[in-house]
Amino acid sequence: MGKIAVEGGRQLHGNLRIHGAKNAALPILAATVLAEGQYSIQDVPHLSDISVMLDILTALGAKTKHKESNVLIDTGSLIVPHIPRDLMGLMRSSIFLMGPLLARFGEVIVYPPGGCAIGERKIDLHLKGLQALGASIEEYNDYIHCTASRLIGADLFLDYPSVGATENIMMAATRAKGKTIIRNAAREPEITDLQNFLNKMGAKIRGAGTPIIVIEGTDQLEAVKYKVIPDRIVAGTMLLAGCMTEGDVTIENIYDEHMESLVSVLRQCGVEIEMAHDIIKVSSGSHLKPVQLIETGPYPGFPTDMQAQLMVFLTAVNGTSIIRENVFENRFKHAAELRKMGARIEIKQNEARIIGGTRLVGSEVKATDLRAGAALILAGLACEGTTYINQIHHIDRGYDRIDEQLRSIGAQICRIPG
Repeated sequence: MGKIAVEGGRQLHGNLRIHGAKNAALPILAATVLAEGQYSIQDVPHLSDISVMLDILTALGAKTKHKESNVLIDTGSLIVPHIPRDLMGLMRSSIFLMGPLLARFGEVIVYPPGGCAIGERKIDLHLKGLQALGASIEEYNDYIHCTASRLIGADLFLDYPSVGATENIMMAATRAKGKTIIRNAAREPEITDLQNFLNKMGAKIRGAGTPIIVIEGTDQLEAVKYKVIPDRIVAGTMLLAGCMTEGDVTIENIYDEHMESLVSVLRQCGVEIEMAHDIIKVSSGSHLKPVQLIETGPYPGFPTDMQAQLMVFLTAVNGTSIIRENVFENRFKHAAELRKMGARIEIKQNEARIIGGTRLVGSEVKATDLRAGAALILAGLACEGTTYINQIHHIDRGYDRIDEQLRSIGAQICRIPG
């Protein structure tokens, strides 16, 4: 498996182009099963999660090819609505295939999805949504069998604005008979991107980015060419890399409106940031200030996927800051790893109290999940000495060759084969 070694104390300088968003690409790839044909999905990063999704599509009968940043998919030969157990157990986002497979074939068999161990991540909202559309669901010990002779539009309310449930219901409803209304829908940019992709296919969806999404069902869907939006979480991670090293970094290929919550926090701390439509430039200020309280929450709130990276940044800021995690109940595992490096972090239930101003020291640590791994790389960039990060397969689920990206702007970082 190997590890990543990061030598700290080097300022980062230069420009970085951000790749397409994993969390937008995965549901879009799943949505290609809604209509047979040849798709071209552009700016898709090379990530282990993307590879798993393409392996699943191949197992279902599709033909796939990932060349450079483009994915070609032919779903004309898709014949199997049964997602393989071994592949589904590798990735949480495999659940995205439930809605589109059910809509196209009238049947789907799924197993418990895998992914990062960051807390309880039930799929009950997915199931309730599909049941509202008329699906019959039978739950067995280790798999779920969904059937529907024809999905029917419905007016439904999500108990929580779940991104995955919103997207799964959207995809299923594109081929349902009549109108579907999703109330208390998630508002993340990746949902708007999925709407834009589906509408290009011929779907009739409006409201993505608001709490109410309306879908008019249709059978007139076709394969299309589409470009995925930039990854706001990768952009935020690289932005913090510039801050942590007191460097001068310009991030290219971003949507400025997707970065507002992070930029607002950093400016409160005294970080100097310049923004244009598709670029953002950071140069860390010399007198940084702590933040009284940051709470994670659904978009447009502060993203839980940036919580670990922000925590690392706050360890370098003199004073006490507090982060309250409201999305996942088990997402502070990185705190123990950061404490190995000398960080002063106190955890009480869903709150982390960060006493900043202590210089971190290189150590042997492990990536407990995807974003925790990115946070440890940030810590390594800013610490004294060398940091060795184990379990790097988590990092490769969401960052396309992060070591190469950081080396291109001056980081001393490499992979050590295991």
